[in-house]
Amino acid sequence: LNRIKASGLKLRFCTNETQATREKFVKKLQGLGFDISVEEVTAPAPAACRILKERGLRPHLLVHDDLVPEFAEIDKANPNCVVIGDAAENFTYANLNEAFRVLIGMEKPVLISLGRGRYYKETDGLKLDVGAYMKALEYACDVQAEVVGKPAKMFFESALAEMGVTPEEAIMIGDDIVNDVGGAQQCGMRAVQVRTGKYRPCDENHPFVKPDAYVNNLAEAVDVILQQL
Repeated sequence: LNRIKASGLKLRFCTNETQATREKFVKKLQGLGFDISVEEVTAPAPAACRILKERGLRPHLLVHDDLVPEFAEIDKANPNCVVIGDAAENFTYANLNEAFRVLIGMEKPVLISLGRGRYYKETDGLKLDVGAYMKALEYACDVQAEVVGKPAKMFFESALAEMGVTPEEAIMIGDDIVNDVGGAQQCGMRAVQVRTGKYRPCDENHPFVKPDAYVNNLAEAVDVILQQL
C-alpha cells in the first residue's frame, strides 16, 4: 500500500465491514501495519446514514453492538424502516422476529441491508454473513431489500466520487468473486481477484463473473498495477 501511495495513485478501501465503526476498523488495520486513515475507507453504515437522512427514515437497527455509534445522529424513535447489518451474535430468533414485526406492520416495508454477502472468513473458519438474514426477511415480508455496500453500484460510485476518478480509471482488488469483482465490473471498473481470503478454486469457473486478472496475493496485485504505469 505504501508503494501505491508513493506512486501517486489514489486509494480507497471499500469494505462491507459492519461489525465495527470505521475508527475501530482502521485501528485494527493500523495494528496490522497498514498505513490507512478513516478518510480512505468507504463503508456501508455512513452511506446508509446519508440515505436515511435524505429520505427522512427512522431505522429499527438489527446490527452489531459495535456498529451502533455510527447511527448516533439518526432519529430511531417510532421506526419506519429496518436497517440490517452483520449482527453476528445478535442474529437471534427474537431479534430477527422483532425486525420482521416492524417490517410486516408497514404498508410499504423498507428494508435497508448493509451488504448482501453470503459468508465471510475469519481465523476460526467461514461465517454466515448478512445476506442470509436479509433474504429471510425479504421472503417473510415479500419485500426487496435496498443494498448499501458491495456489490451495489451506488456504493462503488461513491468511492469513485470521493477519489474524483472515473470507473475506467479505477481497478478493484478483492477476494469475493461476486461482491468485489462482479460489483466493480458492473460499475465499469476493472477487477482483480486475489487467491487469498474467501477465494475458492471453484470461483475460477463462475458462470457470470470473469475477473480481468488473477493474482496470488495483494503484493502481486500491486506489482501488476504498478507495471501498467
